[in-house]
Amino acid sequence: MRGWREEVVALSLEAHGPGDDRPEKPRRYGVTEMRSPCYTFRPAHHALQEILDNIGPFVDGLKFSGGSHSLMGKELIREITDLAHKHDMYVSTGDWAEHLLRQGPSSFKQYVEECKELGFDTIELNAGSLKLPEEAILRLVRLIKNTGLRAKPLFSVKFDSSDIPAAGDRAFGAYIAPVKQSSERVEDIDLLIRRAERCLEAGADMIMIDADDVCQHADSLRADLIAKIVGRLGLERTMFETSGANTSEWFVKRYGPRVNLFADHSEVMNLERLRGLDVRRSVRPLLPSPFFLM
Repeated sequence: MRGWREEVVALSLEAHGPGDDRPEKPRRYGVTEMRSPCYTFRPAHHALQEILDNIGPFVDGLKFSGGSHSLMGKELIREITDLAHKHDMYVSTGDWAEHLLRQGPSSFKQYVEECKELGFDTIELNAGSLKLPEEAILRLVRLIKNTGLRAKPLFSVKFDSSDIPAAGDRAFGAYIAPVKQSSERVEDIDLLIRRAERCLEAGADMIMIDADDVCQHADSLRADLIAKIVGRLGLERTMFETSGANTSEWFVKRYGPRVNLFADHSEVMNLERLRGLDVRRSVRPLLPSPFFLM
């Protein structure tokens, strides 16, 4: 008798066949990145081990959200990164690097080197929180790549109005006179795409799209913005945050199993079930919701 994990794998093969276009790990696309449940200390490590023993085959990456690793001892961080690597998963820092930049460029370089020593594979850069000129962000991307790690800039669709170049000044390298900082937030999808494209040209491995104002809620998804991002950056170079099962289903239904998604650990099995089903053809699920397993 097959266990529940074997049932999910078998379901995927039945839906797409052995020649499915979503490869085995390590994957460049069809990636599932999971939010780490590690918001406490030692007990969380054991909880994570239990979770990965169950869903590890379906997860490609583990993200330390909210700078949680900054509160942990180095020994515990190393245990967690080693555990993830045993399950063939990469480990991302999450968007914490911006807090280090307040101490100067040298502290950021030290931070990247320390992350490498602790077993991190990816450094995430929250471009909106960094409050740096575009060229400075590109230098950080190159610094991360020169250290041998992956760089993943995170972009939001809304920018401070003072950060948006005036009309006619959008050419690469054009001088933009400093302006007074503003707290007003303005949507500019073209600016997001242009800056993301430059990060990819500088060596960034993937672009993370912030869920805010794009895909935070299933009933208010901005399909127009998502289509433009995918069309310009490519499905394989973009990852979207998801906020729940309905959001994940929308992405898989619209873009298929090759879409890269960031999800909470409680959503991973449901997401894998969706990837294994051809929801674009409205195939009825053969397995019940797996949340009881978490």
